Amino acid sequence: MSNLMKKAPELIVVGAGPGDPDLITLKAMKALQRADVVLYDNLANQEIMNHCSSACEKIYVGKLPYGDYTPQEVIHELIKEKALTKGTVVRLKGGDPFVFGRGMEEILYARAEGISASYIPGISSMQAAGFEDIPLTHRGISESFWVITGTKKDGTLSEDLKTAIQTRATVIIYMGMKKLEEISRAYVEKSAGDLPAAIIQHASLPHKKMVIGTAKELVQMAANKQLKHPALIIIGEVVRLASDNFCEQVENFAIRRIA
Repeated sequence: MSNLMKKAPELIVVGAGPGDPDLITLKAMKALQRADVVLYDNLANQEIMNHCSSACEKIYVGKLPYGDYTPQEVIHELIKEKALTKGTVVRLKGGDPFVFGRGMEEILYARAEGISASYIPGISSMQAAGFEDIPLTHRGISESFWVITGTKKDGTLSEDLKTAIQTRATVIIYMGMKKLEEISRAYVEKSAGDLPAAIIQHASLPHKKMVIGTAKELVQMAANKQLKHPALIIIGEVVRLASDNFCEQVENFAIRRIA
């Protein structure tokens, strides 16, 4: 291909959603249809690749939590190489790339290399909790929510959790399965160990798993259901709505708040 015919280099960071291939957005689907190269994560359902053209080059750059991974520097180099030589690169990430997905890092890198870069949101796994009748907010129960990483870059638990525990907000913890004991301890120390809690794995897929208990029981809950990463931890009164007798529980909770 001559230089005159080369496509302009472009990066599109795309959210693939929580797993169910039907939950990808129409805008994301159109980006995949015109992609020359797709760099995809392990959390992106590979059925989504069916939207790509037969000429599209597909490269796996997954990162298994606490396991094998493609270094971010390698991903950056692939973005640069493929955009400059082929044109449109779609960086396909599970969930939403701007929710603990390092999506902006890749956009900033591309722009620094003179590559046009844009973002297409995806449905986050925390929203997929709604399939289990767990809303993030609910009138009279939770007026806000905190989204917190369970493991910071240095491997420690976020200090934000201690502040969030002291609110009535729903707390959603990503990447926290190796910190269950610390999370439980933090709730118990704040006299909030009895708050309802759920752990959800593969929320939007047929092989989903979920367990409900309390914050102080997180470790045992995960063990009983053999839950592992990646999974989402949700703590707060909204978890009660997932129970069969939630109407009675909501009424009792409302009475307690008025009292």
